[in-house]
Amino acid sequence: MSEEQAEQLMQQMQMLETYFSDLSQREGTFYSILREATAAIESIQSLGKIPESETLVPIGMGTFIPTKISSNSKIILNIGAGVAVEKDFPSAINYLEARIKEIEVALQDTAAKKQDAASRLEQGKAQMNQMMQAMQQPKSG
Repeated sequence: MSEEQAEQLMQQMQMLETYFSDLSQREGTFYSILREATAAIESIQSLGKIPESETLVPIGMGTFIPTKISSNSKIILNIGAGVAVEKDFPSAINYLEARIKEIEVALQDTAAKKQDAASRLEQGKAQMNQMMQAMQQPKSG
């Protein structure tokens, strides 16, 4: 393997490592969104069971205002692009469950891409090891 090929392989490995890192970060974000959506569903379900409850509303910098929630079975749901809609509890739960399914699909896709990148990284490392061994062996001639 020539020096030029070795350099190309190193660049490919660096790009793959960056790609793998990006995929891992994306996967972490998806898991975070998944936990948030699940928690939202659980909160909506508990609000439906308790007609009135007390809670703390964050106003910034670790400061909270105690308030009462009077459940009238309506919730405001951010659907993206700065748009929020009012939905009843079952509709809000259905919307969030649909989002969870989308996130699960994205997670599966990301996991498959991560697996592919990991196997390509392993192949690259094996090639690098072979190249290093070939360079260390004395040439007979």
